[in-house]
Amino acid sequence: MKKTLVIGASVNPERYANIATKRLLRHNHSVVLLGLKAGEINQEPILTGKPILENIDTITLYVSANNQTEWLDYIIETKPRRVIFNPGTENPAFYPSLIQNNIEPIEACTLVMLSVGNY
Repeated sequence: MKKTLVIGASVNPERYANIATKRLLRHNHSVVLLGLKAGEINQEPILTGKPILENIDTITLYVSANNQTEWLDYIIETKPRRVIFNPGTENPAFYPSLIQNNIEPIEACTLVMLSVGNY
């Protein structure tokens, strides 16, 4: 199963990262969660910091473009196949660096992608 890393995870059930995590799990996707605060969503732990992760297929971002600079190197080091920039997280300045590292940047909504079956 391909793993998805959710950056910007939150225990707040009203946050889109929380909703997306629950929807990913409902669709039987394996997830790893990173957030500012530890916690859990549906028994999945929210990690903090920038742990070394392997076999991440997709990163879905729930961090605004203004707060993404600290994540670029980490994302590249994680070597996902693609990064989904959800609405409000679009960051065209990052796309060339991702593409140079064979990572596909996608401007899309994880929730919509799951609902229409093209995740």
